[in-house]
Amino acid sequence: MNISRDIADGSAAAFLGVGASLTGRRWVGPGLEADRLAQGLAQDTALPLPLCRILVARGVTAGEAQAFLSPTLRDLLPDPRVLRDMEEAAARLVRAVDAGERIAIFADYDVDGGASAALLLCWLRDLQRSATLYVPDRIDEGFGPNAPAMRTLARDHDLIVCVDCGTLSHDAIAAAADTDVLVLDHHQGGETLPPALAVVNPNRQDEDGGLGHLCAAGVVFLLLVEVTRQRRAAGQSGPDLMALLDLVALATVADVAPLQGVNRAFVRQGLTVMARRQRPGLVALADVARLDSAPGSHHLGFVLGPRVNAGGRIGQADLGARLLATADPREAEAMAAKLDELNTDRRELEEQVRAAALAQAEARGLDAPLVWAAGEGWHPGVVGIVAARLKERTNRPAIVIGLEGEEGKGSGRSVSGIDLGAAIQRLAAEGLLLKGGGHRMAAGLTVARDGLEDAMARLSELLARQGADALGPADLALDGVLMPGAATVELVEQIEQAGPFGAGAPAPRFAFADCQIQYARPVGTGHLKVTFGDGLGTRVDAIAFGAMDGPLGAALTARDGARFHLAGRLEINTWKGRRSPQLRLEDAAPAR
Repeated sequence: MNISRDIADGSAAAFLGVGASLTGRRWVGPGLEADRLAQGLAQDTALPLPLCRILVARGVTAGEAQAFLSPTLRDLLPDPRVLRDMEEAAARLVRAVDAGERIAIFADYDVDGGASAALLLCWLRDLQRSATLYVPDRIDEGFGPNAPAMRTLARDHDLIVCVDCGTLSHDAIAAAADTDVLVLDHHQGGETLPPALAVVNPNRQDEDGGLGHLCAAGVVFLLLVEVTRQRRAAGQSGPDLMALLDLVALATVADVAPLQGVNRAFVRQGLTVMARRQRPGLVALADVARLDSAPGSHHLGFVLGPRVNAGGRIGQADLGARLLATADPREAEAMAAKLDELNTDRRELEEQVRAAALAQAEARGLDAPLVWAAGEGWHPGVVGIVAARLKERTNRPAIVIGLEGEEGKGSGRSVSGIDLGAAIQRLAAEGLLLKGGGHRMAAGLTVARDGLEDAMARLSELLARQGADALGPADLALDGVLMPGAATVELVEQIEQAGPFGAGAPAPRFAFADCQIQYARPVGTGHLKVTFGDGLGTRVDAIAFGAMDGPLGAALTARDGARFHLAGRLEINTWKGRRSPQLRLEDAAPAR
């Protein structure tokens, strides 16, 4: 039984009667069958009912509950050899290490590329080996290997390892001439493969897709698992791979890889490694971001990840990878400070482009299969973030393009059920793009200025065929109702056992019905601080980010004694060593 579908479809009426909330969304809650299964699961396992509602929504049975709540690599790690070219790639890396060959790592400039490179650099360092790191400049070189860089690296190295890129780089890899090239990637593959010695990519067209949810760092980790197996078979020991899982966790969350299967174990155990504060780069980054507790998956995606990304977006392209790989705490502190500064600059640029892109997209229409905008001089380093903002605003695939000279470079983000990467790849194959590729949820492209309108029209047509034109405002899926008195630190800790939460495994949301708003005032830049209760003495704090830019802030601050249904995600707020439950408020509706 598909319980997720039962939650979406099992209730004919809107949850708590909310057909249109303050943000215009319909609330959808558990159906009768899901509620029955949750009650039964609670009886069979003695687990709290709110946690059981989450497990039922994930399709977890009583016999599977304990394994699901404690995911381990031992149980979930696939045999790396199921991936094509894996054994050959691992054997070539082993040979390079054993012979002391000169190795170069060509990495993408985002978190996944930086973490993938750092995995190899740290592993090699533990074996008293080194490698040359090359990260292309986003503006001058663009995404992926390019012929001049590969030609230069080939002159001075015996082996080039491309991470988080390379699957579509036929000409660039051919330019490496007589030097062996390994590609460790996860982006959508084309009909033919580049002339590399090995292309390890779960999203090659000749793969079955069973591991297509891995990010590039996950692929690199599997390579190191296979390398370790081959070295042990030859009587050699190697570095502790478990100590590298903090890098895999960071990349998995920051690259929005679905937190399912082995990815859950990567992130769960990677967060445990990160909490030990043994990697200088991540320690420095957490400190500069003023984290006062061990990072969680939210911090990886929204606090640490953006700072690692900042170098590739608007600064020095290899800064993030070097930070993650360094063993020198002082060097890490300096690089983290620089990345924090760049991240602040990035936010300012992002806001400028966001305002202009939204105005343009609104003028064009926000109900089309594709929401897009293009502007002169928009920085390539922020167009992807702005595309994500448009996607969130409209629940439509979005593309944002920066124009310069005769070309435009853009980035896109998609919504669940719409494969943007495949559509972009087809567009490139049809000659409407100069370059394009990606995966289901994100893609990049380069387009000729005079072909922009035709390309976007064709892309809109392709996305409409996938159903993008039929999308409405996203329903708000809820896992049940809680009383304010049930919102405790203990409950949040129990719920977190079902995590980590992120792409493909959204954090559970609960509704608090018929609440009295006791306090509401703006804080920071557009946020809203709220305290609410049921009138019986229990009070719960809440924070609604960005609420003052929309109807939520206005309604709750001018409440005039009205009562509201509130919805959001429970979390633990840590302040000066004190831990308390907090609702991350996402939506509200008048209680009638």
